[in-house]
Amino acid sequence: MLTRRQFIKGFALTSAAAAACGGYAFAEPFRLAVTRYRLTPPRWPQGLNVKIAVLADLHACDPWMTGARVAQIVRRTNALGPDVTLLLGDYVVGYRLSQLGRKIGDQEWAEPLGELKAPLGVHGVLGNHDWWEDHGVQHRRQGPPRVRRVLEDAGINVMENDALRIEKDGQGFWIAGLGDQWAFWPRDRKWRGRREIPYQGVDDVPAMLRQITDQAPVITMAHEPDAFAKMPEQVSLTLSGHTHGGQVRVFGFAPIVPSRYGRRYTYGHIVERGRHLIVSGGLGCSGLPIRFGSPPEIVLLELGSERA
Repeated sequence: MLTRRQFIKGFALTSAAAAACGGYAFAEPFRLAVTRYRLTPPRWPQGLNVKIAVLADLHACDPWMTGARVAQIVRRTNALGPDVTLLLGDYVVGYRLSQLGRKIGDQEWAEPLGELKAPLGVHGVLGNHDWWEDHGVQHRRQGPPRVRRVLEDAGINVMENDALRIEKDGQGFWIAGLGDQWAFWPRDRKWRGRREIPYQGVDDVPAMLRQITDQAPVITMAHEPDAFAKMPEQVSLTLSGHTHGGQVRVFGFAPIVPSRYGRRYTYGHIVERGRHLIVSGGLGCSGLPIRFGSPPEIVLLELGSERA
């Protein structure tokens, strides 16, 4: 979450970029790219080819992410023919952006999202805004937030520190979903002015991994990429969103990244100590309705193939 100082700094930088580029930053949110990765994660079974579509950070809001826009994204995703589709959280819009646009009803975005099709299923996790924008949950300090029920009613399997074994062509792998790491706001305001805000999460990596019952590789969905820093070797691949690729990148540099690790996990395919992380640039906007150098994207992973 941005501090006031960061917000002002980001606004100044992005406003300058938008002015210099003739307002392109306000048009980029309506683009849609497909970003492809071909790789073979550690311990991946030989001959197992799996195509995974990844959608992150819708932030449904009129006019930038309407129900019609979600339906367009769903049609484009289904046309890619994924074996499995994974959703990485933040389906609802944050407070700041909702003041500039219009919040849309849950059914407006959930109904088209329910049209996602994949033979091995559609699975997802929740993001921080799915928790933050449910004031009842924040008051009770207990979930689940309403977004979970909305997604499940649409036929989407929502995971929170859960794992599911999937088979294709007689070979297995695991899809795991980590609970959100920034689910609850701090109880008091003593955090104000600090570099790091002490959010309370519902993430539990050990509980999630205790459900893994064999040596098949594990693919973990974690909304915030910060979890990757402590992810054990048992997890071959971590998929995250949250950063929006910085949302504004100038010559590859993102001035603001909502992560405890700064720009370490801003975007793309990252390999550390033999473990793989892919951070999606996401689809919607947060804070301000602009993107620059970081167009909305559907991520398509082709696992079992080396990178081109």
